[in-house]
Amino acid sequence: MAESKSKVLIIGGTGDIGKYLVRASIKLGHPTFILVRSPTPSDPAKAHLIKSFQDSGVTVLKGDVDDHESLVAALRQVDVVISSVNGGAVPSQVKILEAAKETGTIKRFIPSEFGNEVDRLEIDLKILEAVFQTKRNVRREIEKSEIPYTFVISGGFAGWYVSNLANDNVSAPPRDKVTIWGDGTAKAILNTEEDIATYTIKSVDDPRAANKFLHIRPKENFLSQGEAVALWEKKIGHTLEKTVVSKEELKKIIEETPFPANIFLAIKYSIFVKGDQTSFQLGDKDVEATELYPDVQYTTTSTYLDQFV
Repeated sequence: MAESKSKVLIIGGTGDIGKYLVRASIKLGHPTFILVRSPTPSDPAKAHLIKSFQDSGVTVLKGDVDDHESLVAALRQVDVVISSVNGGAVPSQVKILEAAKETGTIKRFIPSEFGNEVDRLEIDLKILEAVFQTKRNVRREIEKSEIPYTFVISGGFAGWYVSNLANDNVSAPPRDKVTIWGDGTAKAILNTEEDIATYTIKSVDDPRAANKFLHIRPKENFLSQGEAVALWEKKIGHTLEKTVVSKEELKKIIEETPFPANIFLAIKYSIFVKGDQTSFQLGDKDVEATELYPDVQYTTTSTYLDQFV
């Protein structure tokens, strides 16, 4: 008889990556729960999303990370907790951890990572060091807790960096002019949110991913901004006018940009100028998603761009 799949609670389930995690959990057959402050929020889009989840069989639990009793009550109903809280709420994940320790029944905790590796980078921007140190602090607390964990290192979101060719204030790949960060040759890893969510959910019951860093590194999605632009140019049949912003120019822009916009620029600098996503080798505590789950048919950057042609 096949083992039953873990009950999965997603905190931040209406957010940028959270909604994809919820859908992937449903699709892969897990009893799926989300934690919300209100089942009927005032935001119509969020209310519609929650209703669609409920119609798909998701159990909606009312609670808040800052309300310990409600958090403990929610965690008592599940086996796995996945946090997809936004950057500003990353420190609050220690409260999730405390609730998980109190229940004593959580089989896996997946914190809100879903981006760059933060332990193995040489960081030369103070604002980025501060952001990454917050994630490191949460990691260390999780490691000390003895609750099994998986840290998901997802690379860049295609919806953030491929749909606009890493340019600001556009919702589709530019067809006339494009800004190139640095020299355009630093290799990034760019994955769709759907694929990131699928690999994450695949890992929740997998002992090979317990107490490991799960890296999502499809070889076909290792490419620079310049290569992504060249792919797009080939698809639309003409060359874009390029404005190059040097490494030093971008650092100066980041210094002059107010919070929180400076953080997004700093992450762009990390990915597309320094090449931080591909700057290190995997080690003993690392596993790679496409090797663990070769059955997943991931979307390549080239295929992703086809929808915009």
